[in-house]
Amino acid sequence: MKKFFSDIFRPLGIVFGDIGTSPIYTLTIIALMTKPKQDDIYGIVSLIFWTLVIIVSLQYAFLAMRFSIRGEGGQIILGEIALKNIKNLRIVSFISLLIYFGISFLAGDGIITPAISVLSAVEGIKVISYFQNLDQNFIIAITITIFIFLFYIQKGGADKIYPAFSPIVLVWFLALFIVGLLETIRMPSILIALNPIFAIEFIIKNGMLSFIVLSEVILAATGGEALYSDIGHIGKERIQKSWFFLVFPSLVFNYLGQGVYLIKNPNSQNIFFEMFNEHFPYLYVPFLILTILATIIASQSIITAVFSLFFQASNLGFFPRIKFKHLSKELYGQIYSSFVNYTLFICVVLVVLIFKKSENLGHAYGFSVALTMLITGILLSILNFYRKEWILFFLSVFVSICDLMFVLSGTLKIPSGAYIPIVIAIFLIFIIINYTKGQRKVYEKLQPIDFKEFEIMFNNAYENANKIRGTAVFLVRDYQKVPPYVINVMFNQAIIYERNVFLSLVKKDEPFGIKFGFEKELLYGLDLFKIEFGYLEFVNVEEILKESGIDEKVIFYGIEEIITDKWFYKIYAFIKKISPRFDEFYNFPSHKIHGVISRVII
Repeated sequence: MKKFFSDIFRPLGIVFGDIGTSPIYTLTIIALMTKPKQDDIYGIVSLIFWTLVIIVSLQYAFLAMRFSIRGEGGQIILGEIALKNIKNLRIVSFISLLIYFGISFLAGDGIITPAISVLSAVEGIKVISYFQNLDQNFIIAITITIFIFLFYIQKGGADKIYPAFSPIVLVWFLALFIVGLLETIRMPSILIALNPIFAIEFIIKNGMLSFIVLSEVILAATGGEALYSDIGHIGKERIQKSWFFLVFPSLVFNYLGQGVYLIKNPNSQNIFFEMFNEHFPYLYVPFLILTILATIIASQSIITAVFSLFFQASNLGFFPRIKFKHLSKELYGQIYSSFVNYTLFICVVLVVLIFKKSENLGHAYGFSVALTMLITGILLSILNFYRKEWILFFLSVFVSICDLMFVLSGTLKIPSGAYIPIVIAIFLIFIIINYTKGQRKVYEKLQPIDFKEFEIMFNNAYENANKIRGTAVFLVRDYQKVPPYVINVMFNQAIIYERNVFLSLVKKDEPFGIKFGFEKELLYGLDLFKIEFGYLEFVNVEEILKESGIDEKVIFYGIEEIITDKWFYKIYAFIKKISPRFDEFYNFPSHKIHGVISRVII
């Protein structure tokens, strides 16, 4: 029993912060927009309930969790599994494009989510009678102050407050459950809203209005993707237990309670806070503080997810190199990039300043979430089809159709704010395509020399050259294809050391694991040293070389100077120029590294 409760408790602060704060604004935004009657409220609550069942429970907690690489989950992992299992080049290209879109829209979501969560929580101040007429600019100032603190502590302090996350979120979900249950008891007939017929009738009866409502209902499921993406360091069994035994019931009863409150108070301006204040007026201020803390935790989870997203994309090689550092030896996933951190901070603050109210932000939120869910649904459908798991395939198609409905309804939000995550996503997709295409073009133009040809040249030069004492390390992708810069150093500049080592960094398909050592002596005076590492690993080359007894005097690597008159590749050249150098990215000893320039005309 102790283990059961421990399993429920552990994921709370890491996995469920985002979806747990959705009740703050979801039904309020729908009510302010549609002014629903009693029958409509039953239908809306039913839609919210079945969205949690189909999208979060079925798609993520059941279907997606069947797929992992060494226990790791997430959309990129799902795409990697699909790419491994499928040989059709057109489908492989389609899946790669889906991954690019998924990464880009998740990043867009990472800007809107913290903004709407914290802003909606701070707006709860207005429920206090003394602050009813508080100027919205003051609310915005408090919100931005919270973000200044939150992003400031990322560099070295966020991991220190992690132990407090789960206890706070536990109290949060218990509060959601209790106040929702108390309100539901006032009108038990609201329980019939759990019947899907009410959701279906609402859609049929209201036509275009139901389509608009769907674009807001998806807000109830935001954060659902975290159930799958966090299985690597929490475990899928723990996440499933926590979802089905605590989080899901708490959310359901809170939405049911909000439905009852809205029926009794059709002119409510803030259902969530007003409902709590009616039941526990003397506890409202502590609850408001709890709400703000819960949204900060939700925002922290999103920030960590964005760090992880760009780290994976950069390590997999389809996004420009971004320098990250590990913040904690105890907590997996605690990484930091000053570039990502400050860019995200600026974007979040701008979004708050532009939209000013959580109600306005709601019109920008949800489309990118629905699109990433649709991408996950499509990937699940493809995987289950190729594995001939027909029941799971049809379930995946069903959830994909539901995802598609949310995406189509979300297009209505584009003029009123959803264009922001779309613009961000388009920008990131362009960067990904530009970088991957540029990298391919450069590699084609470099024309490496076959090792057999290199062998003749090296043996002749090594025998006749005045060799420099010590060891030199040369970075190569594959020793069978020797890069031009090695030829330039050894033969054009006649720089040959007594001992020469080809260092090959090999990124594996698995996320974790580092293996290194000498492979073999390629030629007299030339050895091959290989480092194999998972694509989620941090590689400290200096430590590895020291541990392996390589006392190198210099490390050579190639730098490409891009010469082009095409605007597309000029952008690629600029991206390469401002990206961290190779030695910075892989932690080479800076005093020994030496870049050799090769001009590449494309």
